[in-house]
Amino acid sequence: MRERRIGLAVWIKHPRLAKNLRKYGTIHYVSKRLNYVSMYVGEQEIDQVTRELERLNFVLKVERSHRHEIPTEYNNAKPDKQKEFDYQLEKNQLKAIAESLLIDLPSKNAANASS
Repeated sequence: MRERRIGLAVWIKHPRLAKNLRKYGTIHYVSKRLNYVSMYVGEQEIDQVTRELERLNFVLKVERSHRHEIPTEYNNAKPDKQKEFDYQLEKNQLKAIAESLLIDLPSKNAANASS
């Protein structure tokens, strides 16, 4: 199983210094305009890496991402009534087409047999 990673936003003095952060984790994005680096670090080493990054002279601030704390599964979500109506309408239309095909088949078979 893959190691769980946590995101960090590292505010730096200049974007050229971003490549120095490669040894601390995986760099995801470097903003040249806002001077920050978005990077991922393993969950076990997050505290140690954060302390090391804060000690660097070109790092202004280190922020931890809280995205991993947000639940992504919603068990009590209300069903979408419009989608249910559309599914039911489609199901009724398919039934009507199937019934019309079944009704037409015996009449065609009888016409072919009499000829």
